[in-house]
Amino acid sequence: MQYEQPATLPQPDALSAQQCDRVADHIRRRIAACDGQLSFAQFMHEALYAPGLGYYSAGSTKFGADGDFVTAPEVSPLFGRIVARQCAEVLRGIDGSEVLEFGAGSGKLAIDLLQALEALDALPGSYNILEVSADLQERQRQRFRRELPQLVERIRWVTAMPSGFDGVMVANEVLDALPVERFVRRDSGVLQACVTDKDDGFAWAERPAPKPLAAAVAALEGDLGIRLPNAYTSEFSLAAQAWIAEIAESLGQGAVFLFDYGVSRREYYAPERNDGWLRCHFRHHAHNNPLIHPGIQDLTSWVDFSAVAEAAVAGGLDILGYQTQSQFLLGAGLEAEMQGFAGLSLPEQLELSGQVKTLTLPGEMGENFKCMVLGRGELAAPSAFQFTDRTQTL
Repeated sequence: MQYEQPATLPQPDALSAQQCDRVADHIRRRIAACDGQLSFAQFMHEALYAPGLGYYSAGSTKFGADGDFVTAPEVSPLFGRIVARQCAEVLRGIDGSEVLEFGAGSGKLAIDLLQALEALDALPGSYNILEVSADLQERQRQRFRRELPQLVERIRWVTAMPSGFDGVMVANEVLDALPVERFVRRDSGVLQACVTDKDDGFAWAERPAPKPLAAAVAALEGDLGIRLPNAYTSEFSLAAQAWIAEIAESLGQGAVFLFDYGVSRREYYAPERNDGWLRCHFRHHAHNNPLIHPGIQDLTSWVDFSAVAEAAVAGGLDILGYQTQSQFLLGAGLEAEMQGFAGLSLPEQLELSGQVKTLTLPGEMGENFKCMVLGRGELAAPSAFQFTDRTQTL
């Protein structure tokens, strides 16, 4: 099968192309079973999470230089060490506290967090990982045995959100991977963007939006104080709302650290953003066609952090802070982590400087990535927010 693709994208290798065909056939069967159309949220779910087939369920390398994208923990251990400083503030104030990481990916963040927490004398009773991919779970186990043998007994994998959880939850680039509904505002009403089977590939289609999506668009238009113009196309994550509600139900006392690329609602639904925020990642190339390479490319959408905040408050959580990743790292201990910089060799200084630039500069991860911290209980705002907090912009 040949898929139309942007000319700048690399061609899939033979094994990837075969996997792509298997996922495409699976999605076609799902389309046929749903009267010829899948909502884009269903398509995204199948492409990413279909058991044994989807992007996050199959065995391909996803993270780092050999994968499709690089996350902050892959850029530098500084990220995990600085996050650990903030986690330690929470863990020390809660007896019997634990850590829960959602979607641990390559395991790099878990390693950096646990090593730093050990150095800070703030190790949790257990480090829990909620990972939907059996393949990634096995890769994580192998890596922890190699690189973290002294702490591997503290790590355990869970299959569902725990109840009455006390401690710290961490989600780095999880919200963006939750399936989103894509909608089109027409003069006649709100339509749901769907995917259909066409010419040995996939194509867009439209149908009247179901009640939950129509109500969500009506609510955001009410909040914005405008009616979106005819043909305006964007996304809304019903799945993110449900996920935050699950977290709120799970958390007894503690804090939730969310890191992802996203903006406030007014930025998200700005007039000039009339084709939404979908992004696809394939072999370190970003593009905006989610209908090609099913199962072998990452599908993401930027996060509406205003919607996340609303869902958190509705679930009884407090918004402890919201800021850019750059502001978070600077406020949370970057200067302290750089104390030994002068003693490094010149190559080491250059490498570390490059890592800091990638994590903090506006043209890199510093501005587009945000940190939001949610909490419940008698918790002070994390010290990362002592100088800057942009919660009022939500």
